Amino acid sequence: MPWSTPTLKEVRSLVRDSIRGQLPGADATIPNSVLRVMSDTQGGLCHLVLQYIDWLSLQLLPDTAETEWLDRHGDIWLTNADGSQGRKMATFAEGTALATGDENSILPQFSQIFKSDVNGNRIGYQTMEQAVMLADAAVPVPVQALDPGAIGNCDPGDFLTLTAPPSPINSTMVVEAIAGGADEESDDDLRARVLKRIRQPPMGGDKTDYEQWALAVPGVTRAWCSPQEMGIGTVTLRFMMDQLRADNNGFPLSDDLDTVRSYIDTVRPVTTKDFWVLGPIPQPINVTIGNLNPDTTAARAEIIDSLDAMLLLRSAPGQTIFSAWVSYAIMSAPDVESFDLLDATDYVMPSNGHIAVLGDVYFTEVTDADTALAAA
Repeated sequence: MPWSTPTLKEVRSLVRDSIRGQLPGADATIPNSVLRVMSDTQGGLCHLVLQYIDWLSLQLLPDTAETEWLDRHGDIWLTNADGSQGRKMATFAEGTALATGDENSILPQFSQIFKSDVNGNRIGYQTMEQAVMLADAAVPVPVQALDPGAIGNCDPGDFLTLTAPPSPINSTMVVEAIAGGADEESDDDLRARVLKRIRQPPMGGDKTDYEQWALAVPGVTRAWCSPQEMGIGTVTLRFMMDQLRADNNGFPLSDDLDTVRSYIDTVRPVTTKDFWVLGPIPQPINVTIGNLNPDTTAARAEIIDSLDAMLLLRSAPGQTIFSAWVSYAIMSAPDVESFDLLDATDYVMPSNGHIAVLGDVYFTEVTDADTALAAA
């Protein structure tokens, strides 16, 4: 039978029975007696020790370890693209912003800039180079976020404000592109990488090696390798960045492709004939749901969240999304009691490079007349 920690009551009873067995005539069950107090105290201490051992047993294996111990497993098993061990740390967003001012005026290096988020909090940046203003054009200035993480990423056209600009320099800067800020790797992602490393140890450049090399790059959350897709001796790698590029539905940008390829070029076998790093091609799948019960705003939102979670788990380049998966995801939404999945056909990807993403979700009422017409 599987081990389970005895309850405090069970442990105290065992201690009382032990005293009775070792001291003939002694009775540790009498309330408020010295033996009762001593036995119950000893039982409590034993129970605490058993609880600690039970908790410690969970930490010794990475699939059940908590954060601190999971980090230790990561430090033992994983080496990242930047040479660090274990959990991938948050990275700093960087890019360029346009500055304007009087001709020949100078914006010093490490000038402090900020923008305000939707909650009114300031997110800080600094200029990485000195910039000299031009008379009739904005000057691109390299900038970097002061705090790591996705919070530092900006959309093109966002406004930044110089904290203390020199008088000839305009206080407002316009973002050209500031990206690359990734949050610290989550426990779930780290656990998955550790387990993948244990279950699929390095094999000198096989399919899983390429996937693990890609996952070692900050921001990469899923990766797939397809040997021989482009011919004998070739390797094709595709990957997603679900958190870092959430505003792009998780699909990597060209700079991300270059970063992953550059790292893998340093570790892959030189005997590979040709090596491609590509972003998957999005293939939206539309879902039509009829007679949803209950048809509420909350239920609809839960369905969309459940479909997104299903695709995150099951979608892969070239992977058919079966209607049974879609139905199960819809039924897994907490408030849903019943529904009809209309046009319940499997979603086949048009090529090995396409990956399913959620398109439009339609909700409709289906009458008996509609059903008869569809059958005809």
